[in-house]
Parts: sequence; C-alpha cells; structure tokens
Amino acid sequence: MSRTLFGTDGVRGEANSGHMTAETALKLGAAAGRYFRRDRSNGHRVVIGKDTRLSGYMFENALTAGLTSTGMNVLLLGPVPTPAIGYLTRSMRADLGIMISASHNPAKDNGIKFFGPDGFKLSDEAEAEIEAMLGGEIRLAIPDNIGRAKRIDDGLGRYVEYAKTTFPARDRMSGLKVVVDCANGAAYKAAPQVLWELGCDVIPVGVTPNGYNINDNCGSTHTQSCADAVLANGADLGISLDGDADRVMIIDETGRVADGDQIMALFARRWADKGFLRGGALVATVMSNLGLERFLQGRGLQLERTKVGDRYVVERMRSGGFNLGGEQSGHIVMTDYATTGDGLMAGLQFLLAMAETGKRASDLCEQFETVPQLLKNVRYQAGQEPLNDEAVRKVIADAEVKLSGQGRLLIRKSGTEPLIRVMAECESDDLLLQTVDGIVAAVEAAAG
Repeated sequence: MSRTLFGTDGVRGEANSGHMTAETALKLGAAAGRYFRRDRSNGHRVVIGKDTRLSGYMFENALTAGLTSTGMNVLLLGPVPTPAIGYLTRSMRADLGIMISASHNPAKDNGIKFFGPDGFKLSDEAEAEIEAMLGGEIRLAIPDNIGRAKRIDDGLGRYVEYAKTTFPARDRMSGLKVVVDCANGAAYKAAPQVLWELGCDVIPVGVTPNGYNINDNCGSTHTQSCADAVLANGADLGISLDGDADRVMIIDETGRVADGDQIMALFARRWADKGFLRGGALVATVMSNLGLERFLQGRGLQLERTKVGDRYVVERMRSGGFNLGGEQSGHIVMTDYATTGDGLMAGLQFLLAMAETGKRASDLCEQFETVPQLLKNVRYQAGQEPLNDEAVRKVIADAEVKLSGQGRLLIRKSGTEPLIRVMAECESDDLLLQTVDGIVAAVEAAAG
C-alpha cells in the first residue's frame, strides 16, 4: 500500500494550498479516528498539540471536527513541544496523539504528525492505511456517540515536570548562565521554565511568537541569534531549538556550534563508559558525517545507519534494542526518556555532561574531526523527476567513480519539500566542490 500524502514526517506543506487545507485535515481526522476507534464504545481519546503558527488554529478545529465525528474525545493541549505529545499520548492513555507543526519550516507551512497509543510515531504501513481510507466513505458515529472536545490546562506542566526528572544534577546548576533559543515556537514557555527551575540563570531568545515569526532568523536552523546572545551575555552555553522543539543545536561559550553528530558522539562516549549504551551502537542516518563513524569505531562502537527521518532512526532503535540515536540536523532520540527527538532533554543531557565533568561547553562540543561535507539543495516543480534524467544519471555515475575510496555521495529527494538534496563527503575540498556543483548543475538543467 503506497503513501502519497504522508512524507517522512507526517503530512506537510504550505497552509491553505495543495493538500494542506482544512478540508483535508477534517478528512484526515475522521480517517485517523475511525482507524483507532475499532469498536463502538465512547471511551476513546486523542490529544492534540500544536506549535505557534497562525494556521494551527484552523487545523486544530478541522481535525477536532473530523475526530469527534467518528466518536473520538479530543483533548486540546495548545502550544507544546512535539516530544510532549509523544509523552502525553502514553501518559494520558490516549489512543492517538497529533502534533500540528511543520517543525523547522517557515511560518507559511504547516504539518500534521500522528503518534500511536505507545507514544511513538506511526509506521509507514499505518499511515498508508489511514491515507487509503480517505478514498472511501468513512463510517461516522451515530448522534449519541459523537465525541466531545475540551481544553486541557495542565498538559504543558506535566511535560515540564517530567523533563526535570531526567536531570539528576539539579544542585550543580546554580549560577550557570544558559541562553535558550525557542525559535518563537512550541517550547517558548516550557524550555525557559525547565531550565530556570533547575537552577540556571536563563537568557531566553525567540520567546515572543506572533503566529508569523516561528523559525524566522532564530532557532536551530539559524543559530547565529543564539550565538550572538551567548557572546553578548557571557553565557556558559546556548541551547537552540527548532519550531516544535524536537531538534537542538548546542552553542559553546565561544559561539561555536555543535550539530547533532557531535552531540550524539558525546552522549555515545559517555553512555558507553558508564555502561548505559545498549547494543554497543549509535543509530543515525545516511547523512551523518563519516567522522562520526570513525570516532565510534575507534571506541569499539558501531554506527547503524538508516534512511533520513527520525522515525526511521526510532524504528531501528526499537527493532535492535538500542537506546541512543538521531540525526545530524539535531534530532537526538534517547528512548530511555522519550519516544521521539527531544531538543530540550538533549540540552539537559549536555548540561549534565558539563556538571559531571566540570568542563566548559567548548571542551565537549568537538568530539571528532569532521570529514569535509557539502550539501546543496535544488528545487524542482511538482510532477518533475529530474533524478530520472539520463544526463543526471550519467553525471552521478561519473562522480561515484571519482569518489570511490576517497569519500561518499548521497543524493535523495526531501520527504517534506520539493527539493533534491545533493551531499558529498571527501578529504579533498576541490574534488568535493567539483562533485557537488557538477551534480547540482545537471539537476538544475533537468528541472528547467
């Protein structure tokens, strides 16, 4: 069963156009409600959270209408981080969790992510079944069994208290100055509150959402705002989250950025030394730097690679019994604590490393020397297939021959945007640039 509506992280696109409309959201809500409501009892519930995009109100109402029409009772949490939905779906014994967010995308976009009753994102197969239901007639509840909807005020507080339980060194945070950039997104309340209650001196950035400014020159995809605040305030650390707070970048006291690969390397080394790292391996995607793989191998650890998408990282972690994984982009998945990437909890684990070692952030941010890596994106129009063009395929084949034994090449379609991502790694900067630029030029020509 194929999926065309769902991408690598739920349904996503520009709000009020294409498939990201209130009509589609209503139908998706009804399909998901029917999928999870297998019987006719009226005890089923779903929790819905969102980030701070203006279109979140529209999708929240549309999903609620669809869900209640099939007899699901809806609990509306308001703006909360994506990982809070994973936690609260399980904690509140919901049959389904939904997060309305387009993550790191600009404010004009939005998305819908689904979580099962275990708090984990749905499998490809489950998403395909829900999508298939949209093509048929969805059986609605009889009038007496229509669901109810109500606002829940303590959802954010539950998540805040849980996040604090993952940090055992609370007494060592007094006087530590931490900048937290919340990207004007879902964690604008939770992240500063957790850090302050743990004893940090908190400098908040990106905590004035207005519906339009999420990820706008702030957050994990625009780390300069956080770095500037770290330097201006003489802070010990910067924690830069994305719009739904499932990603993080760490900024040390000099303003230098540590990406997901460096953060995972630190955690893997520390957990392995403590005997906490299950399976002797870290799970990451094909995008992670070759330097990370070499770093792990030098310590007798393995790097398990998956295709891009934190959900695929989590699937491999669950099937292999691993407890640490993530993406270079900043999804850090620690299944001992969360069911999906959690930027805030990853930031707390970095603070724990500082507290337990007595080292500065700059001493911990660079765990390995990266192999030069270059990534460029090429936008194409809907319906085009530039990677099938004969000229593009020849340029890619020639590049693979040149890189053989010296590096690696990865070319893929984005699962969330109409982009071709061209990435290469190579010790030679000249060969790296020549390889990527040559493929990008060929793809651009094919895409017109």
